[in-house]
Amino acid sequence: MIWRGRMSPLLLKMITEKQIKNWAEEQLEGTDRFVVHVKVSAENAINIVIDSDSGVSIEHCIALSRYIEHRLDRDEEDFELKVLSAGLEFPFSMLRQYNKYLGKRIQLRLNNDSEKKGILQEANNEYIILKEETEKKYKKTIKRIAGESIRIPMNEIKQAKAVIEF
Repeated sequence: MIWRGRMSPLLLKMITEKQIKNWAEEQLEGTDRFVVHVKVSAENAINIVIDSDSGVSIEHCIALSRYIEHRLDRDEEDFELKVLSAGLEFPFSMLRQYNKYLGKRIQLRLNNDSEKKGILQEANNEYIILKEETEKKYKKTIKRIAGESIRIPMNEIKQAKAVIEF
């Protein structure tokens, strides 16, 4: 009897997040690109998110995707692979991303669900310093008013993102 279909997940060799992250870091070594997130589902759907100090192009994503694909054997592992850039809408997950936005506008959601916007002045493993800004609407324009510099412990930050400006 011949069975024609996808291999049973029980017969597949398990792909690990650690293995994928190691390969990704190996390929990105010597560049300013870095791994932000790796997720491998039980069905071997692999998602890799990368960022860079200077920007990530589609070519960077393609190169990493090909590098990872060449290390996996489709005869042994059935998988789906996606390599994404940590765009502006993607929350920060590591200190290096905060450092990338020093001197730029960011928005924060704190653990108490309050929100803050401002210019990121300093970041380290313990805290950030944010030059807080408030926005006032004047007729059809929005004016930003600079406030005080405030120190916010990292463990009080639920989410941080870059502010998209046009």
